Amino acid sequence: MTVPGLPRDITSAAFDALHDEPGAWRDVIMSIAAGHGAGPVRQMGEGTVLVALSGHDRVIKLYPPFLRDHFDHECAALQVLAGRLSVPTPELVATGEREGWPYLVMTQLPGEVLLPLWPALSPAARCALLSELGALAAEVHALPVHPMRPQAPAWPDFVSRQRRLCHGRQQRTGLPPHLLAQLDTFVAGPLPQGPDVILTGEYTPMNLLVRHGRLSGMFDFGDGLVGPREYDWLGPLAFLAAGSRECCRAFFEGYGVLPDAPARPALMRLLLLHRYSNLPLQIAHPGWQDAADFEALATLIWP
Repeated sequence: MTVPGLPRDITSAAFDALHDEPGAWRDVIMSIAAGHGAGPVRQMGEGTVLVALSGHDRVIKLYPPFLRDHFDHECAALQVLAGRLSVPTPELVATGEREGWPYLVMTQLPGEVLLPLWPALSPAARCALLSELGALAAEVHALPVHPMRPQAPAWPDFVSRQRRLCHGRQQRTGLPPHLLAQLDTFVAGPLPQGPDVILTGEYTPMNLLVRHGRLSGMFDFGDGLVGPREYDWLGPLAFLAAGSRECCRAFFEGYGVLPDAPARPALMRLLLLHRYSNLPLQIAHPGWQDAADFEALATLIWP
């Protein structure tokens, strides 16, 4: 079935424009919903890919052809994580394809997205949620890795590519000039080492749901990886802990490890090499741009 607005070949820039015009892809979403017995489409436009809420309990995600690897990873992760964690994840209901665009249908979870709620939370409530989040990350990292390996690039290959592209990315996203001048030498240094774990990359307030003060859901696994556990610590520690010693401690206590001050530079390198690294958006600590070097910045973020 050919649906207007879904070209087989589309650039990332053209996809971004399409994403921002829900009317251009409403028909295909409605068709997918009808084909899988879902209810009427009631909301569109949220998310990195094309996402719609259907009825009261379904989510439809439609991926451009150039993000097929994200589709494959998300489908695999939803099945690996389902029913194995203390916090619910969506249930995969169906998959399919329209004109080379893969899609999935999954269940919708209860709760409110954490991001807009976080600023109004008390310090005690923040620490309680970060402790829960640390425990959740530890649960995921304890699961067998082998089902996810075929869906993720080899960690050394991923790191090599990120190092190659790091300077250009940090320049585009606004890293202060004095830090940019130190960047290439710094990111060439050692990274955290350890057993491979399933990395969801999504322990951030945009992809967590809360209800009655507790975590009620985690979603969005398209950009996951397989690698050292510290990569998954970055979201909670940069977005949420934001330089608070108490919040950092709560996350690590929930995870079940002691903070390791000598490991700060290696964590800082991971933050710079992250797939979506954008320090002006990701470091919620006032004045971080004035840090003299990356070691000082790491101490500010992770006291």
